[in-house]
Amino acid sequence: MRVTATAEFMLEPILEPNKDAGSSRDAIGLGQASGTGLDTRHGTILTLEDISVSFDGFKALNNLNLYIGVGELRCIIGPNGAGKTTLMDVITGKTRPSHGKAWFGETLDLSAMSEVQIAQAGIGRKFQKPTVFEALSVFENLELAQKTDKSVWASLRARLSGEQQDAIAEVLETIRLTTAVNRPAGLLSHGQKQFLEIGMLLVQDPQLLLLDEPVAGMTDAETEFTAELFKSLAGKHSLMVVEHDMGFVGAIADHVTVLHQGSVLAEGSLEQVQENERVIEVYLGR
Repeated sequence: MRVTATAEFMLEPILEPNKDAGSSRDAIGLGQASGTGLDTRHGTILTLEDISVSFDGFKALNNLNLYIGVGELRCIIGPNGAGKTTLMDVITGKTRPSHGKAWFGETLDLSAMSEVQIAQAGIGRKFQKPTVFEALSVFENLELAQKTDKSVWASLRARLSGEQQDAIAEVLETIRLTTAVNRPAGLLSHGQKQFLEIGMLLVQDPQLLLLDEPVAGMTDAETEFTAELFKSLAGKHSLMVVEHDMGFVGAIADHVTVLHQGSVLAEGSLEQVQENERVIEVYLGR
């Protein structure tokens, strides 16, 4: 299916994919394809070792170790203040660790990269509150999210290629918003806005998606669809989902990491962590 937009001017990529990306520890530059050439020869897409972050003497992360496999769907749970948001801030370059190493694939040192470079390398993040352009249509939101040259001159003279339109059409099918393609994003339901923001990540073809409480405020039907969506994305992408809804975690997770006071308290299947006495004491409250 080919989707057409009403806008007269479209966007197109300015640079070819970097075929050498991931061959060294140098940060990937702007305008390159998401994660092209990422070295994951050992099956690990994210490696965090001995990560510590301090704010005015308070350790938000304390010698944290975390490993995410290629194509894995990992759920991160823990009480408020456990370090979940800081963990995502470190991965995306918003916060620099005071100690430790963070690697994307085998060769990309996240601590040496800017937020934009990290996004260009193939890490996408969705915050809890949807951040879509409400005055623009669903299509226009997806169009703007694509990895293209956003300069004024390029925008005025550029058009979407057939491949880009096909990619948007595929994402619209995936997030079930095909019939709402020309609807202003501000008229979508809360859940649909969440799906649109996920779609805005998917059109960038990230290799690792970070999703912060994605089902907060959703209806039961929307939560069920989100579970189906995430399970369908796993394998094609790696997903790290921070969530408090244990029913949702149980529906999607093969592997769960529990954080407490900035460190990993327990890891394993949901059943294993639910039976862990320390987890019961500090988080589950049974």
